[in-house]
Amino acid sequence: MNIPNAASALPDEQRSQWAEIYLSVRRCSEELCVPLSAEDCSIQTAPEASPSKWHLAHVSWFFETFLLKAYLAPYREFHPVFSHIFNSYYEQIGTFRPREQRGFLSRPGFEEIIRYRSHVDEHMLKLVHSAGEDVWPHVQQRLEIGLNHEQQHQELLLTDIKLNLSANPLRPAYRNDLPATPKAIAPALHWQAFPGGIHEIGHQGSGFAYDNETPRHRIYLNAFCLASRPVTNGEYVAFMQDGGYDRPEFWLSDGWATVKRQHWSNPLYWEATDGEWSQYTLGGLRMLDPEEPVCHVSYYEAEAYAAWAGKRLPTEAEWEIAARGLAIAGNLRDSGYLHPTAALPGDSLLQMVGDVWEHTASPYQPYPGFRPAAGALGEYNGKFMCNQMVLRGGSCVTAADHLRASYRNFFYPHERWQFQGIRLAEDA
Repeated sequence: MNIPNAASALPDEQRSQWAEIYLSVRRCSEELCVPLSAEDCSIQTAPEASPSKWHLAHVSWFFETFLLKAYLAPYREFHPVFSHIFNSYYEQIGTFRPREQRGFLSRPGFEEIIRYRSHVDEHMLKLVHSAGEDVWPHVQQRLEIGLNHEQQHQELLLTDIKLNLSANPLRPAYRNDLPATPKAIAPALHWQAFPGGIHEIGHQGSGFAYDNETPRHRIYLNAFCLASRPVTNGEYVAFMQDGGYDRPEFWLSDGWATVKRQHWSNPLYWEATDGEWSQYTLGGLRMLDPEEPVCHVSYYEAEAYAAWAGKRLPTEAEWEIAARGLAIAGNLRDSGYLHPTAALPGDSLLQMVGDVWEHTASPYQPYPGFRPAAGALGEYNGKFMCNQMVLRGGSCVTAADHLRASYRNFFYPHERWQFQGIRLAEDA
């Protein structure tokens, strides 16, 4: 998002700019739900996928909890029980419902949650314009976190809508007006070499970054090569046809156990009819395009494919070094497809930004010297640095102004409802 420059704006102008950005982000969340019915917004078909109305309320709870209650006096909560219902995981704030039970509640209904959002917006604008100069830097810092947090949930909204609607045998489209992805032949895969040595990774500069992107630090790498584009659907079909899901030699032990337990034989959302593959998309059921990047595969599947191909997954440090200097541009949410598209001829590294989040071989752990923030906000990232894997690059449902080369996403290795794909690497 375009953050106001404190050095070039007067205090009142800066606050007005923050208010405009706040309202813009908030409107976007509600616009994403316009194609949905109230019933669509209430369902939760898997523990990892929250109802749409919960997302809308939770991001409002975040502003209410970390800004309005802390800095706007007097402030009266919209509803005292909402602090329990819409708390996600902040133990230091209070109690919360188990994640898998978010869809148990028919009430509050969608319209009441919109009123809740309006209540929070009214008071947030009051806070932005009235906070004293002594507390304004703290308000501004938390406001920026809250807006980036809401953008994260906008992506999760679309991810969860897809999973929730896909459970319906009618295979309803989220939007029937989504454009068809362009037809193209993905360029032949080649390898881009990068030198070994000491490199620096992590966020630098004055722009926003989450705490898990810091501190910037040095790391030694051997020389490596990165594939010029992500793995395509057609290439992944070759893995399947070669018995990829039936050959334990390609799989990590936990991955193989997951394949057997979950009866996986293809990526999530793929369906076979009369020998032809189709896939469920936010635009409904479509024929599988072999040239598009494979999507909705877990870390386990990505690792198995890499082993089958005789390659490996890149580390997150390798990925970040390769992405350094590349424009934050590509098939992101703003392009309107809400689905990966086939790579087009271009630079030596294609689709590093957008289309699919790219699996890395790196566990999600703190950088050297990392310290979580004091208080409940320290729970935002730090306490999840265990048993998850890092993904990089954004996807077709990520906001364009939400990304940077140092951005670290993370998911459990068995999860695949996120827009996740594969880029291969090898030692030079």
